[in-house]
Amino acid sequence: MIKVLLVDDQQILAEGIKSVLETSHEVEVVGIASDGIRAVEMCIEKKPDVVLMDIRMPNMNGVVATKRIKEIDENIKIIILTTFDDSDYILSAINNGASGYLLKDIGATALIDAIKNAYAGDTILPAKIAKKITDAAAIVSSDKEYKLKKRFNLSEREVEIAMMLYDGFTNRQIASALKLTDGTARNYISSIYLKLGVEGRAAAVVKIKNMN
Repeated sequence: MIKVLLVDDQQILAEGIKSVLETSHEVEVVGIASDGIRAVEMCIEKKPDVVLMDIRMPNMNGVVATKRIKEIDENIKIIILTTFDDSDYILSAINNGASGYLLKDIGATALIDAIKNAYAGDTILPAKIAKKITDAAAIVSSDKEYKLKKRFNLSEREVEIAMMLYDGFTNRQIASALKLTDGTARNYISSIYLKLGVEGRAAAVVKIKNMN
């Protein structure tokens, strides 16, 4: 049984989502929080497996709450569920540890499937959301891109992935956004490290940041 915590300041909407989820024998709703502060408290109390998190809420928004919850227990999967398909929110939430991002117009079956998939460790990104992430990752400093190409001989794809690393994307998120297998993404990243002359993500980010 997958334990789910709902976080939404609209009580009627939260109750409606609860009713939908309770049609599945594999999902148990362990509580409803009306803001980010209460969500953090309930994650400590209820120890959910998956959190369905709204973005815009009073007291503490969903992005900050996601960060706090992941600091408390990195194993809790958080899916952002909102009406706002805004790329800034998408990037902020995922960079703070969210497992995915869904819009509230999603169907009941798809929502339940998304919870199961997030619980299994998958990244949940609808096609139009993945495109927004790819587009946002492409809007980067042209100066850094030029230097990565010329100074380190990175290919176009390697430059794109290097800038996504720089922006805080995980290997899995890069693979999902660019529609690559996890293995292919890892191969690209290993090649980037080799060309930059570094041994890991943190060193690569520092090197890209400090390029003059």
